[in-house]
Amino acid sequence: MTPTKAAVRPVARARPKSMDEYLARLPADQRAALTRIRRTIKAAAPRATEHISYQMPTFKLSGAHLVSFAGAKAHCALYGMSSAVERFGRELERFDAKGGTIRFSADKPLPGTLVMKLVKARAAEIEAG
Repeated sequence: MTPTKAAVRPVARARPKSMDEYLARLPADQRAALTRIRRTIKAAAPRATEHISYQMPTFKLSGAHLVSFAGAKAHCALYGMSSAVERFGRELERFDAKGGTIRFSADKPLPGTLVMKLVKARAAEIEAG
């Protein structure tokens, strides 16, 4: 007897409830790159709070979306950085930066100094209202 499609369909993973849980599921190279990004975001915006939104690690500041990050099959990315992509376009030329998304590979991550500038600029926008 041939199994039905439902019988061979993989079981969906439960949605992550925390950044730690999200990061633990990633391959080691992505986990390392995004853990560094996480630490840098926390240093750049110490009052930001950690959340999971749309199944991605997200930081909020004063209730507003600051930045999200995620690991995908072939890349890592920062999300919610529209104005920063415009403002820091020259520094982002070696990365795939379009709209509000900045994609990078785990073996060639965004430099911490650039992440710091991006997050501080976004935090200043939020604080300015």
